[in-house]
Order: sequence, then C-alpha cells, then structure tokens
Amino acid sequence: MREGRKASHVWDGNMPAEPDAVNLQVPFQAPSASVVRRELRSWLEEKGFQGETVDDARVVVSELVGNSVRHAAPLGTNEIAVSWSLEGDDLVISVSDGGGSTTPQVLSTERSAISGRGLSIVEALVDRWWVDSERGQTTVHVRIPLDG
Repeated sequence: MREGRKASHVWDGNMPAEPDAVNLQVPFQAPSASVVRRELRSWLEEKGFQGETVDDARVVVSELVGNSVRHAAPLGTNEIAVSWSLEGDDLVISVSDGGGSTTPQVLSTERSAISGRGLSIVEALVDRWWVDSERGQTTVHVRIPLDG
C-alpha cells in the first residue's frame, strides 16, 4: 500500500462544494458501478479527454465502487459517496463507504484467480492511491495523470 495522508473530510451526508468537482451518492449495490462509470465518462469527454485516458479512469472507478460493495459497509444512508475533480494535470477520484473489517490493500494472487486483483489493477493504472479511515468511514483516493 502506498503512503497515506490525513483525511481532509469525513462524509457527513453533504459533499463539500469544489469548483468543477462531481459529487455523487449512489446506492450501496453493484449496479452503481455502471452509473458511476457512465457519469465519469461523460464528464471527462466534456472536458475534452478521450480514448485510453477515459477507459483507464472508468476501470479504476468501477474497481473502487465494486470493492466497496464487496468488502465494506455502506455509509449511514445506505450509499457510497463518489467524487472526482481535476487537480492540475491529474484526475483525483475518491470513493467513501462505511469501512470494512480490513484496510484496502493490494493482494498477492495467482494470475488465474477470479477475484482479489482489483487494487492491483488500480495500482497499475494510477500514479498514486491512498486510504483515509476516520470515524467509521473509509475513503480510497486515487490520482490519475491525464494527457489531454
């Protein structure tokens, strides 16, 4: 796992308003990953990004939402909070849930394994990722360099 940083915000039912940031609350269920992928693709294409950049970001957000549903509890509203924004030349995505019994980490798995490789995929596609846990909430953040 890569180096973490102190949580700057614990989800309280209201996402902070940041210029040009997207903040979604989606149901704590697997189909939410497709909703989030679609919203992220539309937003990135609106910003002029396309191709592999968009595809990689969609894979990452899908893995993060899927991991929340499989391995964690929902937030108090039975939802997952997902946000993203541009920071310089990077896309920063954050996914918050009610936490699980373990801290998200890359697992060592066999190439033939059908599960357990999600964060390995994420790690291969992002510049940096980290986890903040505070007051029963876990947020996984990723930073993806964008080449417009």
